[in-house]
Amino acid sequence: MLRAVFSAHHTRIEMVVQVYVPMNALAVMGEMPLPLDEEHQPYLLELLARANKTLNLGGFEYDLDRQRLVFRITNLFDRELYDADIVSSMVHCTVAELDRIAPYASTVIRTPEDLLDDLDLKRLLQREDFIPPVPGDEDDLP
Repeated sequence: MLRAVFSAHHTRIEMVVQVYVPMNALAVMGEMPLPLDEEHQPYLLELLARANKTLNLGGFEYDLDRQRLVFRITNLFDRELYDADIVSSMVHCTVAELDRIAPYASTVIRTPEDLLDDLDLKRLLQREDFIPPVPGDEDDLP
Protein backbone atom coordinates (compact mmCIF):
# COMPACT_ATOMS: atom_id res chain seq x y z
CA MET A 1 0.00 0.00 0.00
CA LEU A 2 1.22 3.46 -0.92
CA ARG A 3 -0.15 6.72 0.45
CA ALA A 4 0.36 10.17 -1.10
CA VAL A 5 -1.14 13.65 -1.00
CA PHE A 6 -1.69 15.85 -4.05
CA SER A 7 -2.48 19.55 -4.18
CA ALA A 8 -4.83 19.97 -7.12
CA HIS A 9 -6.39 23.12 -8.56
CA HIS A 10 -9.48 23.10 -6.31
CA THR A 11 -8.62 20.78 -3.45
CA ARG A 12 -6.11 18.64 -1.59
CA ILE A 13 -6.41 14.95 -2.44
CA GLU A 14 -5.32 12.11 -0.18
CA MET A 15 -4.53 9.02 -2.20
CA VAL A 16 -4.09 5.34 -1.46
CA VAL A 17 -2.76 2.88 -4.04
CA GLN A 18 -3.16 -0.76 -3.14
CA VAL A 19 -2.28 -4.02 -4.88
CA TYR A 20 -4.43 -7.12 -4.54
CA VAL A 21 -1.92 -9.84 -5.47
CA PRO A 22 -4.19 -12.90 -5.71
CA MET A 23 -6.20 -11.29 -8.52
CA ASN A 24 -3.44 -9.07 -9.99
CA ALA A 25 -5.49 -5.95 -9.34
CA LEU A 26 -4.41 -2.44 -8.51
CA ALA A 27 -6.81 0.05 -6.92
CA VAL A 28 -6.28 3.78 -6.72
CA MET A 29 -8.50 5.66 -4.28
CA GLY A 30 -8.45 9.42 -3.83
CA GLU A 31 -10.46 11.19 -1.19
CA MET A 32 -11.08 14.54 0.41
CA PRO A 33 -12.95 15.59 3.53
CA LEU A 34 -16.47 16.84 2.82
CA PRO A 35 -18.59 17.40 5.94
CA LEU A 36 -22.25 17.04 5.08
CA ASP A 37 -25.48 17.59 7.01
CA GLU A 38 -28.59 15.46 6.57
CA GLU A 39 -30.45 18.08 4.55
CA HIS A 40 -27.73 18.28 1.88
CA GLN A 41 -26.97 14.53 1.78
CA PRO A 42 -29.55 13.43 -0.83
CA TYR A 43 -28.52 16.28 -3.15
CA LEU A 44 -24.84 15.42 -2.95
CA LEU A 45 -25.54 11.73 -3.50
CA GLU A 46 -27.65 12.58 -6.56
CA LEU A 47 -24.85 14.81 -7.86
CA LEU A 48 -22.38 11.91 -7.56
CA ALA A 49 -24.81 9.48 -9.22
CA ARG A 50 -25.26 11.88 -12.12
CA ALA A 51 -21.50 12.40 -12.42
CA ASN A 52 -20.93 8.62 -12.38
CA LYS A 53 -23.22 8.24 -15.40
CA THR A 54 -20.71 10.23 -17.47
CA LEU A 55 -17.65 8.19 -16.47
CA ASN A 56 -16.13 5.31 -18.39
CA LEU A 57 -13.55 4.41 -15.76
CA GLY A 58 -13.74 4.69 -11.99
CA GLY A 59 -16.51 6.10 -9.89
CA PHE A 60 -17.42 8.55 -7.17
CA GLU A 61 -18.56 7.49 -3.72
CA TYR A 62 -19.41 9.26 -0.50
CA ASP A 63 -18.22 7.63 2.72
CA LEU A 64 -21.06 8.52 5.10
CA ASP A 65 -19.22 7.31 8.21
CA ARG A 66 -16.07 9.34 7.62
CA GLN A 67 -17.70 12.18 5.65
CA ARG A 68 -15.26 11.84 2.74
CA LEU A 69 -15.77 12.28 -0.98
CA VAL A 70 -14.05 9.38 -2.76
CA PHE A 71 -13.03 8.50 -6.30
CA ARG A 72 -11.95 4.91 -6.90
CA ILE A 73 -10.52 3.23 -9.99
CA THR A 74 -9.32 -0.38 -10.28
CA ASN A 75 -7.55 -2.28 -13.04
CA LEU A 76 -6.75 -5.95 -13.47
CA PHE A 77 -3.28 -6.71 -14.80
CA ASP A 78 -1.78 -9.75 -16.45
CA ARG A 79 0.43 -11.88 -14.16
CA GLU A 80 1.61 -9.13 -11.80
CA LEU A 81 2.88 -7.00 -14.68
CA TYR A 82 1.79 -3.57 -13.50
CA ASP A 83 2.28 -1.30 -16.51
CA ALA A 84 3.71 2.03 -15.32
CA ASP A 85 1.81 4.03 -17.95
CA ILE A 86 -1.51 2.53 -16.88
CA VAL A 87 -0.78 3.08 -13.18
CA SER A 88 0.26 6.67 -13.89
CA SER A 89 -2.95 7.23 -15.87
CA MET A 90 -5.03 5.82 -13.00
CA VAL A 91 -3.38 8.20 -10.52
CA HIS A 92 -3.81 11.15 -12.89
CA CYS A 93 -7.46 10.23 -13.52
CA THR A 94 -8.15 10.05 -9.78
CA VAL A 95 -6.65 13.48 -9.11
CA ALA A 96 -8.38 15.05 -12.14
CA GLU A 97 -11.82 13.61 -11.35
CA LEU A 98 -11.79 14.60 -7.69
CA ASP A 99 -10.52 18.06 -8.61
CA ARG A 100 -13.27 18.33 -11.23
CA ILE A 101 -16.12 17.33 -8.88
CA ALA A 102 -14.94 19.36 -5.87
CA PRO A 103 -16.46 22.74 -6.87
CA TYR A 104 -19.76 21.13 -7.85
CA ALA A 105 -19.92 19.35 -4.47
CA SER A 106 -19.01 22.58 -2.70
CA THR A 107 -21.83 24.37 -4.50
CA VAL A 108 -24.31 21.79 -3.21
CA ILE A 109 -22.93 22.05 0.33
CA ARG A 110 -23.06 25.88 0.31
CA THR A 111 -26.61 26.07 -1.07
CA PRO A 112 -28.97 27.28 1.66
CA GLU A 113 -31.43 24.62 2.80
CA ASP A 114 -34.46 26.60 1.63
CA LEU A 115 -33.05 26.69 -1.93
CA LEU A 116 -31.98 23.04 -2.27
CA ASP A 117 -35.20 22.06 -4.07
CA ASP A 118 -34.44 24.74 -6.69
CA LEU A 119 -30.93 23.39 -7.35
CA ASP A 120 -30.77 21.82 -10.83
CA LEU A 121 -27.97 19.27 -10.45
CA LYS A 122 -28.01 18.26 -14.11
CA ARG A 123 -27.41 21.87 -15.18
CA LEU A 124 -24.87 22.38 -12.40
CA LEU A 125 -22.73 19.55 -13.81
CA GLN A 126 -22.77 21.26 -17.20
CA ARG A 127 -21.03 24.39 -15.89
CA GLU A 128 -17.63 24.60 -17.51
CA ASP A 129 -16.33 27.54 -15.49
CA PHE A 130 -15.58 25.13 -12.62
CA ILE A 131 -13.38 22.85 -14.71
CA PRO A 132 -9.70 23.40 -13.87
CA PRO A 133 -7.33 24.34 -16.70
CA VAL A 134 -5.48 21.52 -18.41
CA PRO A 135 -1.73 21.80 -17.75
CA GLY A 136 0.11 22.64 -20.94
CA ASP A 137 -3.05 23.85 -22.67
CA GLU A 138 -2.33 26.56 -25.24
CA ASP A 139 -4.80 28.90 -23.53
CA ASP A 140 -2.49 28.94 -20.47
CA LEU A 141 0.29 30.63 -22.45
CA PRO A 142 0.74 34.40 -21.98
